[in-house]
Amino acid sequence: MPPALESEEHKALRAAVSALGKRHGRTFDREALWSEAAKLGYLGVNLPEEYGGGGGGVAELSIVLEELGAAGCPLLMMIVSPAICGTVIARFGTDEQKQQWLPGLADGTRTMAFGITEPDAGSNSHRITTTARRDPDSGDWLLTGRKVFISGVDIADATLIVGRTQDARTGNLKPCLFIVPRDTEGFTRRQIDMELDAAEKQFELTLDDVRLPADALVGDEDAGLLQLFAGLNPERVMTAAFAIGMGRYALARAVEYARERTVWKAPIGAHQAIAHPLAQAHIELELARLMMQKAAHLYDAGDDVGAGEAANMAKYAAGEACVKAVDQAVHTLGGNGLTREFGLASLITAARVSRIAPVSREMILNYVSHQTLGLPKSY
Repeated sequence: MPPALESEEHKALRAAVSALGKRHGRTFDREALWSEAAKLGYLGVNLPEEYGGGGGGVAELSIVLEELGAAGCPLLMMIVSPAICGTVIARFGTDEQKQQWLPGLADGTRTMAFGITEPDAGSNSHRITTTARRDPDSGDWLLTGRKVFISGVDIADATLIVGRTQDARTGNLKPCLFIVPRDTEGFTRRQIDMELDAAEKQFELTLDDVRLPADALVGDEDAGLLQLFAGLNPERVMTAAFAIGMGRYALARAVEYARERTVWKAPIGAHQAIAHPLAQAHIELELARLMMQKAAHLYDAGDDVGAGEAANMAKYAAGEACVKAVDQAVHTLGGNGLTREFGLASLITAARVSRIAPVSREMILNYVSHQTLGLPKSY
């Protein structure tokens, strides 16, 4: 279990990142913040020191994202580039892959996107149809398939693509991970028109016989599922951090307004109809953070099974708490909650992302019902 109180190092990290976030604020420039956070060592805090990282873990990286979110300037690509891709390469990549990618991911000069979701597979990673086959003459890999809702492909140097290869012994398809550079021939992208207001864009990807060298495969071809979930657990922890930070930002704006906004000679925060829902939102955000810290601790300790359960629960709790905090913040401000001046209206849509992605709350409930409670599957 994680310690009841954060270490002095974690407290110092939280305070330093909070100060950085507050300097940039809600109208932040993504590139400028990414660059400054990288120079200060925050983006690579979870990556090995020998490759320029901070030598920490997901616990430290989640603190960075949460505090930036609480200041109104979360960096979505932190979930993808250092957390998923950096973790997978650090744990399973070859020495050459580590040398090629980890220093750049750590210092922010390189970014990597992550491609798993498909139009017809949704949350079911076992139905992924992007296939990889060997060219018998050259030994190259040939990838064919489609991906959808892939974040930041236009700004990423490469995308870590989840494909499937055929097991020569059984004939079954098994998941494998491939590094696909952005400008690879046959690798095309189409931006999806989203109503979500975010700096990072969403894309549909098409892989049409994309030819990759043999060393584009990350890790062991026979351990793809283990390697895949080694990246998905940090993704869930970081999504929880993203949601908690957003919820904290909205709640702070609402509390400030409730202290100052006076109607009938009293601040509206003096009324329990305003105060109690805000207190409930705070409690639920704090509870979600505890589960997130537990998940990060288990993952960093090497307990992948325990981390999987806790990371799913943390992501669920954080998504629910975030939506509730944002909704209550908007209601607290009334009409002002929908103005651009106060910066809360755009969070109404953004908060729902933490319920939907990278896995829906319903799929998390499925996971807990049959993996934790031992109930039969309905699918």
